[in-house]
Amino acid sequence: MSERTRARRPIPPGAGILGGMTFLLIGWVGLLIPTLIRSIESSFAQSDAGIGLYYFVFAVTYAGGSLLGGLVTERLGRRLVLTAAAASMAIGLLSLAIAPSWTTFVLAALPTGVGIGGLDGGMNGLFLDLFAANRGRALNLLHLCYSLGALSAPLAIGRLIDAGVAWPEIIGVTAAVALVVAALFATVAMPSGRHRSSDPPAPATVDGPSATTADGADRRPARGTPGRIAVPLVLLALAIAAGVAAETGVSNWLVRFLENAPLSVATTGLTLFWVGLASGRLVSSRLADRFDHRWFATAATLLSGVACLGAVLSPWQPVSIALFAVTGFGIGPVYPMIIVVAGERFPGRSAAVSGSLGSAALAGAIVYPPVMGFLSVTVGLGIAMAGNAVLAGLCALALVLVGRPPARRRV
Repeated sequence: MSERTRARRPIPPGAGILGGMTFLLIGWVGLLIPTLIRSIESSFAQSDAGIGLYYFVFAVTYAGGSLLGGLVTERLGRRLVLTAAAASMAIGLLSLAIAPSWTTFVLAALPTGVGIGGLDGGMNGLFLDLFAANRGRALNLLHLCYSLGALSAPLAIGRLIDAGVAWPEIIGVTAAVALVVAALFATVAMPSGRHRSSDPPAPATVDGPSATTADGADRRPARGTPGRIAVPLVLLALAIAAGVAAETGVSNWLVRFLENAPLSVATTGLTLFWVGLASGRLVSSRLADRFDHRWFATAATLLSGVACLGAVLSPWQPVSIALFAVTGFGIGPVYPMIIVVAGERFPGRSAAVSGSLGSAALAGAIVYPPVMGFLSVTVGLGIAMAGNAVLAGLCALALVLVGRPPARRRV
């Protein structure tokens, strides 16, 4: 059976199935604290500024885990890195559940963030290698799993809290699931992801046309022309940082933004944001490969920015919630499509490129969403939320400036 035939099989290999399960889990984990924000603030007598500090620590370690995981994967392979990342996430979640003080709770963000970051960057690189012939569809479906996990968190957790379940119990059960994922990574077959700079350019374990086409720009850049590679990579990093900052900013603070609504309504609003985000990725999985990937991501980002601004300015809460759902629909495909564009630009370096862009994405989460907590107690959360629309516009501008890839030289 040919490589192309295997890439088109409707049922993905075991590593692909586990990748989807993992993104379901980290989507759920990513919404744990934003959904439990009222309960956690009450338990530890914290303000929005304190939660902003937690988000900052989590985002920094998430970024570090993504960057380090991608680089270490090229030396030690995916199995070791992904297993360790899942175990780190489990340890961090358990520490959150049993934290006796606010300081301990914040410190527990360290292993949690490192683990989730390693899994996030690692899964993107894995899917670039497994599904090189249809990356747009594969990456959108992978991130759809994240969205499904994220949208289910506020929907389920809000009801559990209303039913009297303690928030540490919810986090503790999630830690047990993370341990199961770590055990599965220790056994499932997957491309190693190793890369040696002295090796000649070669296709990945499961590769597509872009990796077998002779080229002299991306995998073997000419000496003295680093800008041809550095500038697009920096712009892609800026785009993904701004896009994730906007996505995370809305997600982390939407329940708090809807403070005048009952908790069940506020968590439903957050769920609808993630329903929109999941829908955007599902639609994109069917359409993205029919269009230029860069322009597709640009249009989606602009849609999200306009909808976000409308949601903040709307005086009617139902309209605002509906527009936040549209915001999610637009921002949904942006992250996976930027990873796809990067994979096209830099074939053969999937682990390092996805890890680097993953850390850049979390840089956006480091810089802005935590600051929203401090803006909330100064100029107001509405102004801070409107900043997410500005970030969406910055993401679109960076994607436009990336330009088309240079023509490949045939040999």
